[in-house]
Amino acid sequence: MDWDFSDDGAFLALCDAFQESGESSAMEFLATGEGAFHFQELTQNAAGEGIDLSDSESMAEFQIEVLEAMDENNI
Repeated sequence: MDWDFSDDGAFLALCDAFQESGESSAMEFLATGEGAFHFQELTQNAAGEGIDLSDSESMAEFQIEVLEAMDENNI
């Protein structure tokens, strides 16, 4: 992906909410209402940056990248 989302406000809010939730799994957190809200906001920001997430394969790749980054930030 050509976009570094690690400084994006939606990603930072997602990481903060994940840490505050006490949830141990980033994937499970994304399945909650709050996690899904922040992830949706991040995908909207990605679209604004010209990232095409319209097909399921690119969305899955993006989600994996986000989950890995969340795990790195939650150390």
